[in-house]
Amino acid sequence: MVEDPNLIYFASEAQIPEYAILSHIWEEEEVTFQDMQDLSKRKGTVKGWSKIVRACEVARSEDWEYIWIDTCCIDKSSSSELSEAINSMYRYYTEAVVCYAYLTNVQSDLPKRTLNLVFRASKWFMRGWTLQELIAPATVVFFAQNWEKIGTKASLQGILTGITGIPSRDLLRFDSRLTSVAARMSWAAGRKTTRIEDRAYSLMGISGVFMPPIYGEGEHAFIRLQEEILKVSDDHTIFAWKSKSSSFRAILATGPDVFEGSGEYQLLDNKIEHDITTWDNI
Repeated sequence: MVEDPNLIYFASEAQIPEYAILSHIWEEEEVTFQDMQDLSKRKGTVKGWSKIVRACEVARSEDWEYIWIDTCCIDKSSSSELSEAINSMYRYYTEAVVCYAYLTNVQSDLPKRTLNLVFRASKWFMRGWTLQELIAPATVVFFAQNWEKIGTKASLQGILTGITGIPSRDLLRFDSRLTSVAARMSWAAGRKTTRIEDRAYSLMGISGVFMPPIYGEGEHAFIRLQEEILKVSDDHTIFAWKSKSSSFRAILATGPDVFEGSGEYQLLDNKIEHDITTWDNI
């Protein structure tokens, strides 16, 4: 049993050892970076501390000595550290040896059919940040509320595609050069974030761009994201979206929801093509 997990600081990337990483939904009583400096405070946040301990136990059982957990490994009181973490988040998940996806509202002791329905309805699939946390790591292992293993990204790929609309190819080995901007944006449609700006910031890694986060800019964050994409890509599917408002006349979208029906646009031989077969079957 892992009694007292502690933070370990590595001064350079060359010193960073292999590590596991946790993907989860932020809830009440999360343990912060500051809480980790005081044993009484971190143990006082009962739910958050229990989640950290259990994640560490799973990692240790698989012989991983280190695990990265966003709630307590980022000093959010430092704007520079927060900005660096947001811009590096996709890489953190890509470089992890394994990602543990903890689904708090999924009970494992359910009949198979019921478990399948509850799994599909998990709020983990509706959050903005978990999109990159699903795609970036090579290995994702899903755990139920009691930390019993449900399955892996590879073993559940058919179900995951049905839930998210992300093709198996992109789930198992994502390459932005092979997937249109419109398709990537469509995966984020309907997902929610606590801060509206994070709907854009959570897509930076999948989009292959970087930009400083500016909380308070609202929907303009998504405009900036598209402007950064246009600087490095000539993929015109970035304009392949449809507003629900007939009076909206802007060129760039103010959020990913308008790309909901754009997942059928694909890149073939460096040209934009519309998958007519997929469209006809919707």
